[in-house]
Amino acid sequence: MNFDFTEEQQLIRSTVREFAETVLAPRAREMDEKAEFPWEEIKKMAEQGYLGAQIPKEYGGSELDTVSYAIMIEEISRVVCGIGLTLQIHNSACAQPIAQFGTEEQKKRFLPRLAKGELIGAFALTEPGAGSDAQALRTTATPDGDEYILKGSKIFITSGPVAGVALVFATTPSTGDAKKKPISAFLVEKGTPRFSAGPKEDKMGMRAAVNSELIFDDCRIPKANLLGKEGEGFRIAMTILDSARIGASAQAVGLARAAFEEALKYSQQRQQFGRPIAQFQAVQFMLAEMATQIEAASLLTYRAAYLKDKGARFTKEVAMAKLYSSRICTEVVSKALQIHGGYGYMKDYPIERYYRDAKVLEIYEGTSEVQRMVIAGQLLKS
Repeated sequence: MNFDFTEEQQLIRSTVREFAETVLAPRAREMDEKAEFPWEEIKKMAEQGYLGAQIPKEYGGSELDTVSYAIMIEEISRVVCGIGLTLQIHNSACAQPIAQFGTEEQKKRFLPRLAKGELIGAFALTEPGAGSDAQALRTTATPDGDEYILKGSKIFITSGPVAGVALVFATTPSTGDAKKKPISAFLVEKGTPRFSAGPKEDKMGMRAAVNSELIFDDCRIPKANLLGKEGEGFRIAMTILDSARIGASAQAVGLARAAFEEALKYSQQRQQFGRPIAQFQAVQFMLAEMATQIEAASLLTYRAAYLKDKGARFTKEVAMAKLYSSRICTEVVSKALQIHGGYGYMKDYPIERYYRDAKVLEIYEGTSEVQRMVIAGQLLKS
């Protein structure tokens, strides 16, 4: 069993890290404070091919393998986790589904523009009454001639205020059991009449990513914008979430690694009782625990990515990675803040931002409770 990254993957890590530290790091605090979509940085990432990471080369993408993609997300998230989130949703939850389930016409229409950053992609599943229970959607898509009429709303949508195309899930009329509500997936473009985004949400963390409600007020879209077949939306959504959880796990690893590096450096510089606090066993034990947790989370994450690249089933493995990496991320960041003491609570140090960013990793792309349900369900099948 070989745990080493290939030379190409190591090059991707060093290249992305240099980009993140050179281009993103100088504005990290400003992005958090302003909570505005970082168009300038997104454009530069598009030029590097990051927005087309999971788009086939024939449509202008980089077509990275999943391990390389996770490396990219980890390194970006290590510097600005909100941008890591934006990239993850754009790639895993919008571009990749179009590449996997779209018609040739849909691929040609959307993928080149997504790869260039001309369009930002969004994923619209969550509703006010349908979070963890994805089958409880109330947004409807009613056929009318050559169109569907969408009615309803979505909440907490990453890149909602700026998205050029959103992958939207809605219930469609059932042709079978009246008790069931088949779900279908649709591509809805910015500028479509009666489709709008609500005000930008004012969030605790991940403020370099922007979120909003999406509203469909009898919005008409052509039937050509149906992704996959009618009634296949739930299966498509679950497939997407498996892939997106790899990115979310990589985000957590990147953020935890950033917090650990800050704590390690600070502990060697901060003097108390006449010596660096790194010489005290209490601090050493925290550092040892943090490093071990990060290593374990990284191995779980890259194992799931490896299995996906092999074409093997990875639902259980990625749920384990998401559950563990998001949990240890909050723990590692909390320990890092404790090592910083009072300074960790101040905005002059990045730990305060990391602390606010970390918690939501246990919520989006399936809460920790949902991950446990998925893992248990897979175990009981075997």
